[in-house]
Amino acid sequence: MEYLERRRARVEERLEAVLGGVEPAELADELGHVTLSGGKRVRPTVTVLVCETLGGDPADAVDFAVGIELVHNASLVIDDIIDDSEVRRGVPSAWAEFGFGPAIIASDGLLGEAFALFSSNERAMQAVSESMVELGEGEATELVAQPENESEYMELARRKTGALFRAAAELGAIAADADAYTVEAFGQYAERVGIAFQMRDDVLDATAEADDLGKPTGHDAAMDRPSLVQVTDLTPEEANERAREMSDEALASLSTVDAEDSEALAYLEDLAEFVVVRER
Repeated sequence: MEYLERRRARVEERLEAVLGGVEPAELADELGHVTLSGGKRVRPTVTVLVCETLGGDPADAVDFAVGIELVHNASLVIDDIIDDSEVRRGVPSAWAEFGFGPAIIASDGLLGEAFALFSSNERAMQAVSESMVELGEGEATELVAQPENESEYMELARRKTGALFRAAAELGAIAADADAYTVEAFGQYAERVGIAFQMRDDVLDATAEADDLGKPTGHDAAMDRPSLVQVTDLTPEEANERAREMSDEALASLSTVDAEDSEALAYLEDLAEFVVVRER
């Protein structure tokens, strides 16, 4: 785990530096509350690991890693407003702490800081922009037309969760100056990891204790949200099996890449397996 912690620490250090330069101080406090209150840092870790897997210098991927984490956190601020969630990562959500207006401004601020980090690289800008289009369309679709079967659920999960995971991996490959085929292969891997992550999230919402999860549970059922369990009537065990199948597809995508047999690659493989057994 020391291997991963060193990489997370580098991302965390750069994240703090970026947020430390935000003005005014009130906005900096809001962005820090949202972003520095915890989080798994899965997406930025994927960015760094993909870069290393391809023989790139992890230092070249850190700004992209921080950027995708900021985009992710911006989306969480809006999710909490839509869901009326008062807690995120064991602390008050942005709107509960600061009010709706400041929370929306905080989301905008996070996106602005993120795109400043991507702006020097056209390929990075394209990858992130495409993922945000998918995310926005997924969020809008969920509000107006909830999925009614497993196929529609999978498409929504791909857009809402898979898209940002895809961008995280693509950014790592871009940082390593990879060719288009390699960028796409890593993107497929991460998109499938993201979908499996969302499926497991749905199971945890239905089965975990709120104190263990760090956020309210039972939200999907209470709000009639389109979780895998709600849409398909699968049992939690069957839903977990679906997530494992998606994880296997992610590993299959990863196996098509001509990458070094490195520690970084091993951690990417471990991630695909971990997302379907995690408890938080």
